Amino acid sequence: MELTGAEILIRCLQEEGVDCVFGYPGGAVLFIYDALFKQDKVKHVLVRHEQGAAHAADGYSRASNKIGVCLVTSGPGVTNAVTGIATAYMDSIPMVIITGQVPTHAIGQDAFQEVDAVGITRPCVKHNILVKDVRNLALAMKKAFHIARSGRPGPVLVDVPKDVTAASCKFEYPESISMRSYNPVVKGHPGQIKKAVQFLLGAKRPMIYTGGGVILSEAAAQLTALVKMLGFPCTSTLMGLGGFPGSDARFLGMLGMHGTYEANMAMQHCDVLLAVGARFDDRVIGNPQHFGEIPRKIVHIDIDPSSISKRVKVDVPIVGNVRDVIDDLVKVLEASREKPDVKALKAWWAQIELWKSKDCLRYDRASKIIKPQFVVEKLFEITKGDAIVTSDVGQHQMWAAQFYKFDKPRRWINSGGLGTMGFGLPAAMGAQLANPKATVTCVTGEASFQMCLQELSTCKQYRLPIKIVCLNNRYMGMVRQWQEFFHGNRYSESYLDALPDFAKLVESYGHVGVRIENPADVEPALKDAFQRKDELVFLDFITDQSENVFPMVPGGKGISEMILAEEL
Repeated sequence: MELTGAEILIRCLQEEGVDCVFGYPGGAVLFIYDALFKQDKVKHVLVRHEQGAAHAADGYSRASNKIGVCLVTSGPGVTNAVTGIATAYMDSIPMVIITGQVPTHAIGQDAFQEVDAVGITRPCVKHNILVKDVRNLALAMKKAFHIARSGRPGPVLVDVPKDVTAASCKFEYPESISMRSYNPVVKGHPGQIKKAVQFLLGAKRPMIYTGGGVILSEAAAQLTALVKMLGFPCTSTLMGLGGFPGSDARFLGMLGMHGTYEANMAMQHCDVLLAVGARFDDRVIGNPQHFGEIPRKIVHIDIDPSSISKRVKVDVPIVGNVRDVIDDLVKVLEASREKPDVKALKAWWAQIELWKSKDCLRYDRASKIIKPQFVVEKLFEITKGDAIVTSDVGQHQMWAAQFYKFDKPRRWINSGGLGTMGFGLPAAMGAQLANPKATVTCVTGEASFQMCLQELSTCKQYRLPIKIVCLNNRYMGMVRQWQEFFHGNRYSESYLDALPDFAKLVESYGHVGVRIENPADVEPALKDAFQRKDELVFLDFITDQSENVFPMVPGGKGISEMILAEEL
């Protein structure tokens, strides 16, 4: 039986077990939308902007370990989605983006709503494919899903001209696929694993540093077992939170630019460092030269060989899937007669406790103005640490990462690599649709929220009971913080003096909006919001304008060169 390209596309999604597509219709994809209409296995979620479609598919993927799918039209549909595609690319999130294209005969003719989707997206996708023949469509889709989920995951774009969606051919979906040019290494090298074990057992000041790779490879249970077996201190990047329980005594908190004092100091002064699914980026280790001043042995596990020794020279590189490599590490450790140096470890923990005594995250708890940290602490208490928390980008993101203790993976969803304002709400939509019974909350700021607030309309249409916690300080908070510290208090364009009444705005979309100005009202407002199981509630917390995120590593400085609140 022959099917049209549009029907083939939908059948491919069904074969891959896709139950939800986020999209926005337009001329080039109308045949696809017609095919969507004629079936009921794949649900379509109508967003209000293509950026929202990409972010929602991204949030769906992060919260479920499934592949998020979005569908946009040609021209501005593609260009609007690019920010969301780049966000997924930077954080290695598996996604498939289907873009409409002008008919094949019109490609390159500057046709209406034509852009070179493959050319535009090449720097921010793992792979992209322009399908010029309907007979190649099923194979292209199979490749897209395979490439997106295997190796280091990432977004893959399939560009489909309108005439290809209208043409017909026999439908055959390949059961499996092998690509000669693409064979990611999964198993770690046994010799390197043995060498890593020797370093770990000989360490006097060990440290385990984890990143988003732990979450992506579903290795949280394996990592937790490894840390408990060794008794070593553990820290995590922003993307890795939840990979190791945040409430565990061995967890030193997040490291990096706004990491804890103890995590950063232990990272700088360790003698053996085990890096697991992390990439030593600029926000984590600061200045690489400063980081390299103290000699240490580094073991680096990552599925992507290009991430190893990219910014920091590594002694033992292990290329492979994080979960498989940790499994092999544990087996070698169990078989070894050697055990970690208990005496040295005790002295190392004593040093860490001294660093902890700085109490680097303290803030004024007696304040008459709402402190943003207090709101996040109460959010953690009321949700019992069991919510899926999405965030936008800025100060609120850092406070959420510092004060919400993530004990499980896939509960913390934010834009780490690209730092995309506007990500929080559409990502929360995706997370809620992937986990209909879960409590989903979006921590945002008044500047970030205004980037994609039109998605409140989508939330109404699909009855998504997301709880939005807005830490409203009437500033672009992180921009203002940098301007205060490094630009002589010249608050150039960081002050928002034309803000809407968010409570009324949210109510106009048919949701519940509440404004909170008194610290005593924080807890009751949060409790009331989470009791409204079937409603979206926007909580507009009017917070202290002068509050800054501490600790802080200034740009270009080393990881141990932190500014603490007490030093100002």
